[in-house]
Amino acid sequence: MIDLDYLEFLENILTDNRKERFLHVLENRTKHFTVAVEDVFQMHNTSAVMRSCEVFGIQELNVIEQRFGKRIDKEIALGAQKWVDINRFDSVSGCLSDLKNKGYQIIATTPHEKDSMLEDFDISKPSALFFGTEKEGLSQEIMDNADGFLKIPMVGFTESLNISVSASIIIQSLTNRLRRSNVKWQLSEEEILEKRLLWAKNSIKDIKRIEERYYQENPR
Repeated sequence: MIDLDYLEFLENILTDNRKERFLHVLENRTKHFTVAVEDVFQMHNTSAVMRSCEVFGIQELNVIEQRFGKRIDKEIALGAQKWVDINRFDSVSGCLSDLKNKGYQIIATTPHEKDSMLEDFDISKPSALFFGTEKEGLSQEIMDNADGFLKIPMVGFTESLNISVSASIIIQSLTNRLRRSNVKWQLSEEEILEKRLLWAKNSIKDIKRIEERYYQENPR
């Protein structure tokens, strides 16, 4: 349960422009789609995917680090890590289980005989979009557990795109279609309050000291 008094206290520290910006961005945030990246070796590619999620309104990014333990490249992410929720998993099975339990269908973004072209993809169902490694693509475990397959139509000689480019194209296309649809894709009121609180905390320097002062003056 969100402490509304605490939220109001923090937001009073922010400028009106900052608070209005939060509300505008949250109006366009969604968890209807989520993105998952599997064992991406090049750190900057994971960071670039996170940046695309932030720019196009995907609230959650799932990172599977089964083989390569990494940190988010803050220079490439350009602050996106403050606004996107990162769910980390040390196994493919753990990520698949978590997303299925949340009601997502598993969509592998890779050429496949039963794939759907990007423009034909059914956006009505909550979907987890999986992107694989630069060299090997998605693992067989994800392919075997996928509920569907999605690919970008290409007409040149090159048969594949860099993961960050593929993710950007797919996320931009699907979120634009989503916002023009009748699908209920928006965050819930509770989720919006949670993000307002988190983003306010992320925006205030010396937040620990301010938080301590608030709870000293307003004991629970």
